[in-house]
Amino acid sequence: MATGRNGRWLFPIIGHMGICTSAGVIRDFAGPYYVSEDNMAFGKPAKYWKLDPSKVYSCGPNAWDTAVHDASEEYKHRMHNLCCDNCHSHVALALNLMRYDNSTSWNMVTLCFFSLLYGKYVSIGGFVKTWLPFILFLGIILIVTLTLHMR
Repeated sequence: MATGRNGRWLFPIIGHMGICTSAGVIRDFAGPYYVSEDNMAFGKPAKYWKLDPSKVYSCGPNAWDTAVHDASEEYKHRMHNLCCDNCHSHVALALNLMRYDNSTSWNMVTLCFFSLLYGKYVSIGGFVKTWLPFILFLGIILIVTLTLHMR
């Protein structure tokens, strides 16, 4: 699974998320009725979490790819909703379909938590692109707040 950088300056730990096929092709729910293939909505991934294909609970050799395909086909018919039905939900459905780690309770919250816990940045640049805008935004708020309190 790969998570990509995006413009979420307020919540950089959330980010945009996609899931790879066994061949490494990233699928992501990029907008209403659209799942992109190897062209993430907000650019190349800045962070990734490598999942273990042996944790897929299924008999077939293509269980991983089938689950990613089926989740993507489902999301091609859905309206994107930033809070309730989004890129994280798409990935959660794929993991639930493949019963990853013997679970069918994957959701946006668990994915954010595990991505934060197990995710790795692709480079120092990925880390900087993820956190620098947020830190600058907080710095500006701090400077404005201190300036207003000094008056």
